[in-house]
Amino acid sequence: MPTTKFGVFMAWTILRNGRNREGDPIDVEITEGRIVALRSASTAPMADGEVDLDGRLVLPLLVNGHAHLDKTFLGTEWQPHVPGSSVIERIKIEKRLRADLVESAGDRERLLAERMIEFGTGALRTHVDVDAALGLSGLERMLKLREDLRGLLDIQLVAFPQSGIVRDPGSYELLEEAIRLGAEVIGGIDPIGIDGDVDGHLDAVFGLADRRGAMIDIHLHAVGDDAVREYRGIITRTRALGMEGRVVLSHAFGLGALGAREQEEIFNALAELRIAIMSNGPAGLMPPVKQLAEQGVIVFAGSDNVRDAWWPFGSGDVLDVARNIACRSGFLRDEDLGLALDLATSNGACALGLPTCGPKVGEPADLLVVDAGSAAEAVANPPVGRDVMRSGEWVSRRRLHTVSGPTNRRESPAQFTSALS
Repeated sequence: MPTTKFGVFMAWTILRNGRNREGDPIDVEITEGRIVALRSASTAPMADGEVDLDGRLVLPLLVNGHAHLDKTFLGTEWQPHVPGSSVIERIKIEKRLRADLVESAGDRERLLAERMIEFGTGALRTHVDVDAALGLSGLERMLKLREDLRGLLDIQLVAFPQSGIVRDPGSYELLEEAIRLGAEVIGGIDPIGIDGDVDGHLDAVFGLADRRGAMIDIHLHAVGDDAVREYRGIITRTRALGMEGRVVLSHAFGLGALGAREQEEIFNALAELRIAIMSNGPAGLMPPVKQLAEQGVIVFAGSDNVRDAWWPFGSGDVLDVARNIACRSGFLRDEDLGLALDLATSNGACALGLPTCGPKVGEPADLLVVDAGSAAEAVANPPVGRDVMRSGEWVSRRRLHTVSGPTNRRESPAQFTSALS
């Protein structure tokens, strides 16, 4: 059987005895890297070229809609967390800690990205710090990483002005250069809390995005009146510039503390303008995921910080983030757990402007096969055993079976193979 730089390429195969997200037995036929048939599982004997999935769940690849590859300490010695009393203070702490680790930055970023692939991530939006002190060094590394991982991980880059725009002279010009070099998204952060100028910050972000045809993704941590001012400013500019479907609010903690009248106004506008909301299921206040979804707002998930100056936790597994959001939201029914899976698949694709997730006939065979019998089980107890396929090629296989799986699955020795090693 021929091989490629990623793994084993199968010109034709049928993945037999899988399950769809509802738990129904299915077979998936693949030709030249694309799905050509999805049908009820056959009871015929296995034939040459067919792969027995042993009743495992077949999902689309995951979408990690919000990460910070450039910040992770993964791959270095454990870094004790240094607390800060405000976002601005924590930014200063982070800069100090990262300054001592510049030489290993590329290796750490790559390590986290490769782990995400092994978890089954097919698409990633990562924010990259851009400011007067750092310049575009982080973006340049990320552009190289994106090219190196092409075909394994689709990386979307956000030029992220974490130190502000109004208060950081030169950052606006750097953001524009970042878009010219290949970033697709203009970032922003706390227009009031960081820049102290809601109009100045938002005019810069929206003006540049409109002129360069970029998307927008703004970190928002405010609550109360400041949050409402920021939401209204974003809604007004999105409508005026016709940027429906191109704007994301990341974190948006304040959506979880709105009064009834403000909630109705803002939720309706978010749905109308297709302004998406990203959550990582934080420890404190968070957006009301189910209520937003029921009102037609696109809500999706991202791993956010992983083992860095902001947060000592995390692995980069967005399926585990979906589990955390479900747990924090009180999701117990299968349909609610299914919504949590959507946060890490179809909703993420929609928010990032990507094609909708399969598996569907005619689409590339980009699949995640996991040790679970349904979508609900996969979210409630994210499986360790995961096989990852890109365009009909196995790029990572990690067949470690969990104890919670159906008893009719054949146990196999623990093994791990990956195209990344």
